[in-house]
Amino acid sequence: MDTVPLRDHWLLEVGKHPRRDEVAPVPAVVPGSVHQDLLANGLIDDPLLGLHEIDALWVGRRSWRYRRPLALTTDAERVDLVFDGLDTLATITVGDTVVGRTRNMHRRYRFDVTDLIGPDDRELTVDFASAQEFSDAAARELAPALPNATGTTFQYVRKMACSYGWDWGPVLATAGIWREPRLEAWSTARISGFRPQTTLTGGVGVVELAVELERTSSGAGRPLDAEITVTSDGRRTTRTLRIDVDELRETIHIDEPAVWWPHGYGEPRLSELTFRLWDGDRLLDERHHRIGFRSVRIDETEDDHGRAFTLVVNDVPLFARGVNWIPDDLLLARVTPDQLDERLGQARAANVDLVRVWGGGVFEDRHFYERCDELGLLVWQDFLFACAAYPEEDPLAGEVEAEVRDNLDRLSPHPSIVVWNGNNENFLGHENWNWKPLIGDRTWGRGYYLDLLPRLVAELDPFRPYTAGSPWSGSEERHPNDPRYGSVHAWTKDDYLAYRNTAPRYVSEFGNQGPATWTTLVDAIGGVPASPEAPEFTHRQRMVNGNALIGESIERHFGGAADLASWHFLASLNQCRANQTAIDHWRSRWPDTAGAVLWQLNDCWPAVSWSVIDSAGRPKPMYTALQQSFAPRTISVQPRDGRPVLVVANQTLEPWSDEFVVRRMSLSGTALDRHTLPVTVEANSVAIVDLPARLTSWTHPKREFAVVEAASSGQRAWWYGVEDRDFELIPGALDVAVTRFDDHDEYRLTATSLVKDVLIQPDRAGAVSCDAEGFFTMLPGEVKVVRLFASGSAALRLPDADGDPWVVANLNDVLARSRSGPGAQVAGVAAVRPDEIATSGPAAS
Repeated sequence: MDTVPLRDHWLLEVGKHPRRDEVAPVPAVVPGSVHQDLLANGLIDDPLLGLHEIDALWVGRRSWRYRRPLALTTDAERVDLVFDGLDTLATITVGDTVVGRTRNMHRRYRFDVTDLIGPDDRELTVDFASAQEFSDAAARELAPALPNATGTTFQYVRKMACSYGWDWGPVLATAGIWREPRLEAWSTARISGFRPQTTLTGGVGVVELAVELERTSSGAGRPLDAEITVTSDGRRTTRTLRIDVDELRETIHIDEPAVWWPHGYGEPRLSELTFRLWDGDRLLDERHHRIGFRSVRIDETEDDHGRAFTLVVNDVPLFARGVNWIPDDLLLARVTPDQLDERLGQARAANVDLVRVWGGGVFEDRHFYERCDELGLLVWQDFLFACAAYPEEDPLAGEVEAEVRDNLDRLSPHPSIVVWNGNNENFLGHENWNWKPLIGDRTWGRGYYLDLLPRLVAELDPFRPYTAGSPWSGSEERHPNDPRYGSVHAWTKDDYLAYRNTAPRYVSEFGNQGPATWTTLVDAIGGVPASPEAPEFTHRQRMVNGNALIGESIERHFGGAADLASWHFLASLNQCRANQTAIDHWRSRWPDTAGAVLWQLNDCWPAVSWSVIDSAGRPKPMYTALQQSFAPRTISVQPRDGRPVLVVANQTLEPWSDEFVVRRMSLSGTALDRHTLPVTVEANSVAIVDLPARLTSWTHPKREFAVVEAASSGQRAWWYGVEDRDFELIPGALDVAVTRFDDHDEYRLTATSLVKDVLIQPDRAGAVSCDAEGFFTMLPGEVKVVRLFASGSAALRLPDADGDPWVVANLNDVLARSRSGPGAQVAGVAAVRPDEIATSGPAAS
C-alpha cells in the first residue's frame, strides 16, 4: 500500500465576515480548524484572550470551504481518499463529483476515488456547514427540544459537545479537517479492521486477534498469506496462515509474557504485535502495535454495604487514584504530542494511576493512548454522551453505531484502556434534572447505554468491562447516584467538610474550583484586573455562582479576603483543602470505597475552574496537594466519632512499618507533649490508629496544634482545634533571605513561629520552575531552602515591594491582611458571561 499525505496546499474560503465585505481565500493548515486559520491570517483575535471569545462567536454560525489540488500517478487497482477526522458536517467533492457527505466528527471516513484521480490536477474541496445551525434546526424540527444541561442543542449532531460551551470552557464551535487526510493506493487486498484483544490467564498471555480484509476484484476469493509475530520479554512467537476468507479470528498463547502493570504496582511492560498480509512475495498491508498482557475486571460483589465497585488488575484490587481528562485545547489540532507527553507525565508524577476520558470531549488520538500504555496510566474511556437526552432514531442512531464500531477497532490494542463507560450523567439527568416531563414518551439514549453499547463491546472487545454510565448504580431500580452501589458523582454545594459524612463505593467525579496561576490569568486578561468584579475576570468563571461559592467557603474558613491577590491565594488554598479532605477521607474507607477520580486534571483556557494544571501547563497549588494525597503511602489526621485518629494508608504491595511521632505544640514552638506510635500496615491496606487524648486536648485551642510525623519519610499530618479564621496565627513570622545565582535564586525561609500554608509562586517571580511548589507549613524554628529557576539569563523578580511581594506568601500574613485589609473584603465575586454562552456540568449534579 502506498500512502500520500494531504497536509499541504490547502486554502480556506472565508464565510461571510461580520466586519469585512469580502475576504480572499487564505492559506490553511491541515490538520487544523477554521478558528486556527482565521487567527493565523489576522481575521480574528485569539478567542482565549481578553473578551475575544464573544467577538468570534460568529465563526460557528458560518459555512466554510477548504480546497486544494489533487493528483496522483499510480498503477494501483484502488485509490481511497481517507479522512481520520472531519469536523463535522462535510461535503467532499473531487472535480465536479461529490464523493461523500459526513455528519460525525468522531469517526474515520474512506471514499473510493479511483476513477476520479489521475496525473492531472483536479480540485478537492471540503465544504463544511455550520453544526450549530444544523443542530438548532434539528431541535426545532423535533420540538420541544430534548433537554440537556447547557441550554444548547449539541446532542443533535455527533460533534464534541463542549465546543458549544461548558461550565469550565468557552464557546468555540469549530469546523475543519481536524485529523490527518491522505490518499491510499492499494491492490488485491488491504486490512480494513484490526482488533488485538489481550488478557492474562494463569500467567499465560492471550491474544485474541480479529482481522477484516477488503479486496479488489483481483483479490476476490484469492488465497493470501498472513504472518503474525508476537515479541514479549525478548522471545518471539510467529505464526503463518493461509487465508481465503475476509474475516480472520486467531488465538495465540504466550507463555511467561512481559506483564503490563499500572503505575505504582509494577512496570508497564509492553510487547510487540505485527501482522503482515502477503500475496506471494508481495507485501500488501501490515499493522504494528505495542500490546500489553494484563487482566482486568470490576469486582461487584454484594456485601453488607451494598455492592462493591472495585477495579481489579492482574488480580490486584485497586483504589483508583484518578483524574478526569477534558480536551487540552478546544482547537484540537493545536495539541501536539509533546503537549500530551507533558500533561500525562504531570499526571503520573502526581501519583495518578487512572485517567477518565470524559464523554463531552473526543476519543483522543493514538499518541495519547500509547503514552498512557507507556506510563502505566489506566484509562476509563467514556463513550461520547454527556449531560443530555439523545435521540435514538436514524440518522443519529446509525452514526452512533458506526462511531462506536470504528473506535472499538481503533483503540482495542491499548492495554491502558480498562473500562468502557456508556455516558456521563445522563441517567442522573433523567432522574434529577426534571427531564422526564420534557422527554415524554420519546427516546432519550437509554437504548444506547443498556442495549447498543454493551452489545457492541461484547461483540468487538469482550475482555474489557463495560459500565452503563457515570454515575450508575447498576440497575434502573435504584437511583443512579446511590452511594452504596456503583460509581458516584459527589457534587454538593455543602461545605467540603461534609465529604467526611459520605461512604461511596467509587467516586468517578468530584472536585472544587480554584483559579489558574496568577500569571496565566493576567496574561489572558491583558493586565491585572482593577477589581475582582472586572468583566475580564468574571468572564473566566463559567460555573453559575462559582466565584460566590468560593467566596462563601473563604468566608467560612478564613474570614474573607482583602483584595484580589488575597482572594487568589485563599481560593487556591481552599481548593486544596476541599479536595484533600475528600481524598483522605475516601482513602480511609478502603476497601469499601475503591476510587476517587478528581474533576479535573487539565484546562482548555485560562479560567477559574476545577483543574489542577492550568491551560498554560502551569501546575496550580492543587497539583502538589493531589500529589501528596495520592501518594502510595500517606498519613492524615481525621475525625472519627468525635475524636481525631491517625489514618495510615498503604497502597503498595509491601507492608509498611513505621514510627509516628505525635507532638502537641504552641504557635511559638513550646513543646507541650509528645508520643511515639509504632504502626504496621499490611500491603494494600489502611490502618486507623487512636491518638492519645492528651495530645489533642487543647488548653488554648486558638494557640495550639498537633503534628504527626513519619520517622522514615518525614511525612506530616496536622490537627487544629479551630478554623483558620479563629486561629491566632502570628503575622510576619517568616523571614526570607534571597541569594542570587546565574540561573536561579535561592530563598532561605526561616519560621519564627508556626507558619501555615507557605506558597512560593514561581510564575510571579518570572521563574520557570521551583523545587518547592504548592502549600507547605513550617514549624517554629524550621529552616527551608528553596530554589527558583530562571529562563536563560533573565533576572527574576524579588519577593519584595520592588519586585512582587506575593512571590512568597503565607496564611499568617494573608489572614492578617484580610483582618486589617488594604481595602474592602472580597467574600464572593459574581460570574458574568455572554448571552450565547451556556453553563452546565459538574455543579448541575
